[in-house]
Amino acid sequence: MKASCFDYFLPRDYIAQHPLEKRDESRLLIVDRKRGVFKETLFKDIVNILLPSDCIVLNNTKVLPARIFGRKETGARIEFLFIKEYDEGLWEVLVKPQKRLRENTVVSLPNNIKLKAVRKIVGGRWLVKLFSSSVKSVLKLYGEMPTPPYIKEELKDKERYQTVYAKKEGAIAAPTAGLHFTRKIISMLKKKGVTVAYLTLHVGLGTFRPIKANDIEDHKMEEEEFSISRKYATIINKAKKERRRIIAVGTTVTRALESAAKIIDRGCYIKAGKRKTGLFIQPGYNFKIIGGLLTNFHLPLSTNLVLVSAFGGIELVKKAYAYAIKKKFRFYSFGDAMLIL
Repeated sequence: MKASCFDYFLPRDYIAQHPLEKRDESRLLIVDRKRGVFKETLFKDIVNILLPSDCIVLNNTKVLPARIFGRKETGARIEFLFIKEYDEGLWEVLVKPQKRLRENTVVSLPNNIKLKAVRKIVGGRWLVKLFSSSVKSVLKLYGEMPTPPYIKEELKDKERYQTVYAKKEGAIAAPTAGLHFTRKIISMLKKKGVTVAYLTLHVGLGTFRPIKANDIEDHKMEEEEFSISRKYATIINKAKKERRRIIAVGTTVTRALESAAKIIDRGCYIKAGKRKTGLFIQPGYNFKIIGGLLTNFHLPLSTNLVLVSAFGGIELVKKAYAYAIKKKFRFYSFGDAMLIL
């Protein structure tokens, strides 16, 4: 399938540059797959929209303030984005500008903390190590949130790029569908009878790497690590067995659940544990676990948009995006949400 099927034009001023003052005041576009119709409301109304029998699954990954700046002895400024721990004491990073780094280059970070470039690896990334300091402690003190490049305004409150249920550190980007939830909404959903389950997928570069191939089949997803505890796998599997609707909050949750799916006695359930996924969900994919998807509005030519189109249907999702643009919804990470049922 041609990648151009997932391209569209978005006026620049539709890209949300900052989060709303109140998380749950974002708009929500409800897409009915069976009837092919849309309904517009506010996110806080999700308490009335979901059924007591529903099971929602959230990604409790926590974003590291993974962007940090340093200077070489020459005074040249270098930006580092810490992606993940490669090996004990070694971290995989993206560097800007790359031409300023060589093997064994020593860079001074804030508070004169020293970083050494060890070697270049695939994809133009580098392995680096710090002297006498842990990476996570340095990032917590001096790091900046790695908000996407289309967000030009400074993020004043780091917590607004975290979900209220963020728990396990390791992501370099937020699972943005979850940014709309408040603790009060989660409490109200539970009180209504909605089952709430969690998994962890540390959002990495694979989620945001754009499709550059002409055909989407030629695009290769980068693997990301996820884990589902035995407790929550049991909860999700119980909902599946009882034929209750399982709603994934975000594309990361969708990929994790579908990657963990196992066919057992003609039924499909998820297997607990920790593993990696490079699953690229495309139109024609047979969804095994989820029956609903809550998601933000995604970039053109993104694997996220392809996944949403696979679940909602290409033509219906195109119409939903056209409707959202016409109605001036806010797009991307700090934007509004869409619930496909």
